[in-house]
Amino acid sequence: MEQENQAQQHKRRVRYKGKYPKKFEEKYKELQPEKYQDTVQHVIRKGNTPAGMHISIMVKEILDFLQIQPGETGFDATLGYGGHTKAMLECLHGEGHMYATDVDPEESAKTKKRLEELGYGEDILSIRLQNFCTIDEIAKEVGGFDFILADLGVSSMQIDNPKRGFSFKVDGPLDLRLNQEKGISAAERLDTISREELAGMLYENSDEPYCEELAKAITEEIRRGNRIDTTTKLRGVIEKALDFLPEKEKQETVKKTCQRTFQALRIDVNHEFEVLYEFMEKLPGALKPGGRVAILTFHSGEDRLVKQALKEGYREGIYSDYAKDVIRPSAQECAQNGRARSTKMRWAVRAE
Repeated sequence: MEQENQAQQHKRRVRYKGKYPKKFEEKYKELQPEKYQDTVQHVIRKGNTPAGMHISIMVKEILDFLQIQPGETGFDATLGYGGHTKAMLECLHGEGHMYATDVDPEESAKTKKRLEELGYGEDILSIRLQNFCTIDEIAKEVGGFDFILADLGVSSMQIDNPKRGFSFKVDGPLDLRLNQEKGISAAERLDTISREELAGMLYENSDEPYCEELAKAITEEIRRGNRIDTTTKLRGVIEKALDFLPEKEKQETVKKTCQRTFQALRIDVNHEFEVLYEFMEKLPGALKPGGRVAILTFHSGEDRLVKQALKEGYREGIYSDYAKDVIRPSAQECAQNGRARSTKMRWAVRAE
């Protein structure tokens, strides 16, 4: 056994050329990216997102549509890393005000500090630690918005941090909550879920074709007393459940199934569809006459919900125009940022 351990350690040394992989907390990108711009740019040029950072998607397309003017009032529904917020603030040229919401206390605090250091303090930017479905409260307080952006994607910082449990690629607690101070984790959700409910969740939230097989494997594993409380444990169960697949297609199918399973759980524990439905209901009342809204969606379920709400609003005369077809990121952007590939942008204009 000792010889085997020594052999494994030797392989790791060879693989990393004497450098052991750093923990997430030790990575330069999370701590001091400004000191390592050359390395960060190299990672971006390769089409990857540096850990601890987030590359904003479709910034040009969003700004081209919103046509932000100095003196206007805007709302960023999902602050995240603050890239979209910064771009919109630049359009105001110091006149007007922006409001932004985020439910992640850890990341929103970092973003607030980052934007303050760039000169965007509370005189022009108000950040609220609350869900974006409370848009009606803020709109009532400020008199409505001239422009609104809702980027419905999960930030790369959350995906990359193993402590958050968003990625099946690294080991970490199976959490998946956007705000770890509220609600229950994905592991706790699986503790008591029935096979039928889990199959429904996987199908409804991510169109998972193997929802029945996965639900059976996961619930039976838990019933045997083996709690699925880490990302790697869940991946292991998924791999085992798909053992029947031909070897040549198994690896890619397991990867995509893991992505869909983690997505379905994330949507469930954060009540994302309920929140989005409430936001879309309140959206017209939050826009000033002639106000514009742009929404970025990342999977079919939320895109269908947004499309239907905007279409119905147009039919009822609430919106004077809306996106009949989605706008997609350019091929160049997708090449530079792989996480942009599934993005769809929809928009609407509030009737005068």
